[in-house]
Amino acid sequence: MPEIKILVQHQLPAEEAAGRIKNLLTELKTQFGDKISDLRESWNGNSCQFSLSVQGLAGSGTINVKAKEVEISLNLPFMAMMFKGKIEATIKERLKELLS
Repeated sequence: MPEIKILVQHQLPAEEAAGRIKNLLTELKTQFGDKISDLRESWNGNSCQFSLSVQGLAGSGTINVKAKEVEISLNLPFMAMMFKGKIEATIKERLKELLS
């Protein structure tokens, strides 16, 4: 599976940034429940492994919240690669809003 790596800088304590991201994942489940299925997340401190299906396309990845940045690695199925730029831009924009 092709991988997207996203880095977003922030000025929050790592624990607060991780808490905001956890809340975002919960919101996504509610807001996009008709498009997102099988969203699973496993947090260990400020690191998360997750998997999900978006309209039948499965993906997985990791979230690492550090002192000054959030790093997301997302593995996408080949069929989703045509949307790579849009996916990356959307995630970056949403994280910047969330962490500001």
